[in-house]
Amino acid sequence: MQFNRDEAGVMHPLPRPSVDTGMGLERISAVLQHVHANYEIDLFQALIAAAARETHCLELGSPSLKVLADHIRACSFLIADGVIPGNEGRGYVLRRIIRRAIRHGYKLGARDAFFYKMVPDLVEQMGIAYPELSACQIAIKGVLKLEEERFFATIENGMAILDSELHSMNQSGIFKGETAFKLHDTFGFPLDLTADVCREHGVTVDVAAFDAAMAHQKQQARAAGKFKTSANLEYTGPASTFHGYDTLEHKGNILALYKDGISVNELNEGDTGVVVLDHTPFYAESGGQVGDSGELRSAQGIFAVEDVQKIQATVFGHHGVVNTGKLTTGNDVNARVNFTARRATERNHSVTHLMHKALTEVLGTHVQQKGSQVDPDKTRFDFIHSQPMTNAEILTVEARVNAEILTNAATQARVMNIADAQKTGAMMLFGEKYCDEVRVLDIGSSRELCGGTHVMRTGDIGLFKITAESGVASGVRRIEAVTGQGALNLIQQQEHQLRQVADAVKAQPHEAAARINQILDHQKSLEKELATLKSKLASTQGDELLSQVLDINGVKVLAALLEGADAAILRETLDKLKDKLKSAVILLASVTEGKIALIAGVTVDHTGKVRAGELVNMVAQQVGGKGGGRPDMAQAGGTQPENLTTALASVTDWVRNKL
Repeated sequence: MQFNRDEAGVMHPLPRPSVDTGMGLERISAVLQHVHANYEIDLFQALIAAAARETHCLELGSPSLKVLADHIRACSFLIADGVIPGNEGRGYVLRRIIRRAIRHGYKLGARDAFFYKMVPDLVEQMGIAYPELSACQIAIKGVLKLEEERFFATIENGMAILDSELHSMNQSGIFKGETAFKLHDTFGFPLDLTADVCREHGVTVDVAAFDAAMAHQKQQARAAGKFKTSANLEYTGPASTFHGYDTLEHKGNILALYKDGISVNELNEGDTGVVVLDHTPFYAESGGQVGDSGELRSAQGIFAVEDVQKIQATVFGHHGVVNTGKLTTGNDVNARVNFTARRATERNHSVTHLMHKALTEVLGTHVQQKGSQVDPDKTRFDFIHSQPMTNAEILTVEARVNAEILTNAATQARVMNIADAQKTGAMMLFGEKYCDEVRVLDIGSSRELCGGTHVMRTGDIGLFKITAESGVASGVRRIEAVTGQGALNLIQQQEHQLRQVADAVKAQPHEAAARINQILDHQKSLEKELATLKSKLASTQGDELLSQVLDINGVKVLAALLEGADAAILRETLDKLKDKLKSAVILLASVTEGKIALIAGVTVDHTGKVRAGELVNMVAQQVGGKGGGRPDMAQAGGTQPENLTTALASVTDWVRNKL
């Protein structure tokens, strides 16, 4: 290496020219350990042994074990760095590596999740040198396990299709691209995974046909999707100066107007369009925070701003509609942000920072932001975590955030270069692209890079309450929360609901839970008592049914209706009748709310000629249903109770024909 080529293509000599020998950790280790290949060093030997253990492979020289040893390292380090399996970007690279590893495990005989069990072995080998592996071990295992379980649910069907196609191929040696796309789209087989299998059979994939199928699908998806954006507007004028950190009202001049995506000089009353200003207090959507709403007033008209999107990095497009009059390029306007909505958004944005820090303290340092949306109504925060939060964890996060709010600490924002920001220890999002100058925001004990708008003091947030916690993707959880008036409204609503429940169970609100438990216990007791009574009733009805037994060619046959019996009672009655009759063919039916339940039983001595599954299906077909089961016992249902009497009467002749 001798030169550095800059953006203009100019070659600059390096201060220290060098030679890349390719002597990485593995090759240096091989030399020092006097072995001939990377996979023979102690690190890989330990991981190969772990792969053999989890796949029950006895052939330690199997290439698949080497793949697993290599891939567990790559996957674990990616997850520790904040990457999670996904369908695009680095997340898709990780997913492809994981699924390639799973395929090699499947090839060795693994049929259930196994790959994640190798993580402790990797931590044992490399955790001292890379402490982040140890810190994130639980998260890494959780992400891998979820991804494995999802892929193992489809890999068997996918491999069956792949193998079938390979065996039925002609002499061309080309694997159909359409089939490769089906494997990708339906069974989650990345193209390179299919290509791996094909190479093992001396076959190549028709990549052009695969790409064509992929392009067709993307075209259909684009046609079905509707996206609101300003990015396609053509604009070459000055930038917008943002004043929204300091004020919610500011004078501005209209630089450009757009209607239906086309630049115009004028917007008239009723027109929907986009307005570009030279100066604006409106925040444009970015960093998870939604764009502001409000109005633009000129001497000629009023424009209601519904949203603000960036046309370019420093050009703000104000989306909305002309309520009265008109707007013309060059007009001066008074831009005023919706005060209530902005302040609510600020509370929700500021609390997101506090919540992020609390989550890392309660759940672990592996927690990393994977997306957020902040609007006046709520904050929605996605983060890396492999399992649902417990109620105790949710309460602890709430308590920590509200404790920060009570300190009423002042918020501080500083603009500095990225290097100085890193020295402050500010939290940065993995993979995020930052400018040379960034905004470092201190809220309570939280320090992050953020360009959004925020409260002046933590006390302005008022109150914080988590409303929901759920999973949104493999290894990604989502929290939704409210603040301020939204939190108060939620608590008052929940209190009202509690009072309604308390009134319904005739108890004070603080006694409602205990009272409900008493009612549930009483209900369980009544259900047991009812089941006992039903059993006794069934036994009585069973005895009465004995008088309806017919003798058909020496075989006892019974087809009868049991009033008020459910499926459990039908089974119990059938068993008792078989015990009493010893040798018989029985079909029982019941009707509940227009639904028919059928059960057939044949004692073992008659199953050679009369099968319960065939009997119950014959009756079910006459009452609008179907069913089946074992030769000695089978069940079915139906929806035409008006035909049941005739269907039961047909049992005698059916059995006679079988005998």
